[in-house]
Amino acid sequence: MKVRSAVLGPALALAVLLAGIALAFSVGRYPVTPGELFRILLGRLTNTPSGLPAASEAVVLQIRGPRVLAALLIGSALASAGAAFQGLFRNPLVSPDILGASSGAALGAVLGIFFSLPILGIELLSFAGGLLAVGLVYAIGSSLRAGDAVLTIVLTGVVVGALLGAGIGLIKYLADPYNQLPAMTFWLLGSLAGIAPGDILPLLVPVLAGTAVLLLLRWRMNVMSLPEEEARALGVATGPLRAAIVAAATLVTSASVAASGVVGWVGLVVPHLARFLVGPSFPRLIPTSAILGGGYLLLIDTVARTAAPVEIPLGILTAVVGTPFFIVLLARMRGGWS
Repeated sequence: MKVRSAVLGPALALAVLLAGIALAFSVGRYPVTPGELFRILLGRLTNTPSGLPAASEAVVLQIRGPRVLAALLIGSALASAGAAFQGLFRNPLVSPDILGASSGAALGAVLGIFFSLPILGIELLSFAGGLLAVGLVYAIGSSLRAGDAVLTIVLTGVVVGALLGAGIGLIKYLADPYNQLPAMTFWLLGSLAGIAPGDILPLLVPVLAGTAVLLLLRWRMNVMSLPEEEARALGVATGPLRAAIVAAATLVTSASVAASGVVGWVGLVVPHLARFLVGPSFPRLIPTSAILGGGYLLLIDTVARTAAPVEIPLGILTAVVGTPFFIVLLARMRGGWS
């Protein structure tokens, strides 16, 4: 069992990631064979001609390349944030938007669309909205001393998320129904269709920074999954550690939502799949979730852009996959079907 958890589990996650990358580059209206993909990438790395048509290079480097990298980063970020939140709040049904990050980012984005800001302004406002929403939740939850601190923060996140959702509904009601409202609706459903090479760096920096913090703290997350009193008895400063985990997970979630729109279920489903492969220990769970999350979203995005003549929003597909999984998970938690 130890060999399975330590070696086979991460190997399977890496296989899913590599399969997702290969399919994402190869499948589409302009097919690219693995050999052509290798020649193009090798030519770019060595600064030598690939000998292939310019259209093939443009598809790989300018169109699919940024989209593949964005899907990898966003999937990894949401999955690692979901695994961290599930351990931190000791609840297997928690996802990265539990503290209002997705709702805050969504509110910021629809505000940007409502005021006709350029795409960079919309993404920055979305990113700031996610951070501010979680900051507000954490400030309110920490100021309330009654009861369990973790439960208080979660309930505060639910309430603030509902308020932010009402704000989104109000802005959609006031928006221009012919131009602004369709753009808001499309963004809220999630998509990587608009990803361009210039969008990668603003996504890469916060995702790498937040994920690095989660990876560095993964050894302490096992202790944080214990009840508050037991964690403190082991000498862990639970308050600062919880704040650091929340800040890192919020950073990667807000950056992901700002780049792709609201993509649900990834942070809920993938950590459970990773836990099945490597067990509940966070030193293995966090990196495996990140690897598996990147491959998972790559596969979902490939289906989204190839399954129909018109691209399917990511939020729809992740819900189609995630809902049955959620029902099965609830049934297992309750000890089986009634």
